[in-house]
Amino acid sequence: MARTGARLPSQRQLRVGETLRHTLAEIIERETFRDPDLLGITLTVTQVDSSPDLKHATVYVMRLGGGDMTTVLSGLGRVKSFLRRELGKRIRLRHVPELHFASDTTFDEAQHIDTLLHRPEVARDLKSANNISSEDETGSEDPVDGA
Repeated sequence: MARTGARLPSQRQLRVGETLRHTLAEIIERETFRDPDLLGITLTVTQVDSSPDLKHATVYVMRLGGGDMTTVLSGLGRVKSFLRRELGKRIRLRHVPELHFASDTTFDEAQHIDTLLHRPEVARDLKSANNISSEDETGSEDPVDGA
């Protein structure tokens, strides 16, 4: 039987990812980086996905207040050895995973969907669909008996 779709993460992967997320968020919040691309920027670590062997982790970050993430991601790439060293000091893992940083776009996608749902033509279609479903529930358009 062929597999379809991606494999779900194990409980260990989820637990390690969550521990890494909390620890990285704490490090990023408390440390002052000398990298010019990270000066004065507030970041949120939204999610960490670990590989099945726990040797690689993708860290999804988001800049508070929005803005361009390309310079922030390059700055995080330059300080990732420092972050790995700090992770090694704070959590007990056999191997501290190699960190890969990515921009979290889920909030942008959610905002785009919200904008689409508030467009006048979509609101009109939703209103007419609600009217049709409410008429079906009340039975006001049932056929006449005995016909």
